[in-house]
Amino acid sequence: MTDSVQTTLFTNSLAASIMAKQSLDLEALAQVAEQVFQCLKSGHKVLLAGNGGSAADAQHIAAEFTGRFLKDRQPLPAIALTTDTSAITAIGNDYGFEAVFSRQIQALGQPGDVFFAISTSGNSPNLLAAIEAAQTAGVSTVGVTGKDGGAIRTMVDHSIHVPHPDTPRIQETHIMALHMMCEWVDYRLGVA
Repeated sequence: MTDSVQTTLFTNSLAASIMAKQSLDLEALAQVAEQVFQCLKSGHKVLLAGNGGSAADAQHIAAEFTGRFLKDRQPLPAIALTTDTSAITAIGNDYGFEAVFSRQIQALGQPGDVFFAISTSGNSPNLLAAIEAAQTAGVSTVGVTGKDGGAIRTMVDHSIHVPHPDTPRIQETHIMALHMMCEWVDYRLGVA
């Protein structure tokens, strides 16, 4: 009995994950990937932020750029705004959790940079504030969202949107899409 239930659960999860991935707008992803390549080629940097699992995705993708993706290459400038616990706790304590990313963008963001706001709901107040700070600083914005895209989807310059209701399926698609972006950047650099 358990094996049958387990097999059904796993099969349903796999089918839902495939469906979420198939909903990805590849043209929108291609535009973002090319923009990131142009940003990095011109000496600018990528900034990323999210909460919870999306924070882990921000760190993961920053590491793909500063380390390597599939093959050895020069490190590329990318910063996950989720990793500096001193900044996060100081800003959170002094200005509130809503400001933990926006203050960092005000300090680090430059015109020509690209900021990724990663959120399954698209409504995280600290990411909405970060997008506003990025726009003020002349930093291009990309929303990586799920469900209906929330407020982020309409605020950003570019959107990678996964129109699925389940957070795990959205996150699985986000990391796949961001990996595809990394692969394109490597290809354009002549690495892949």
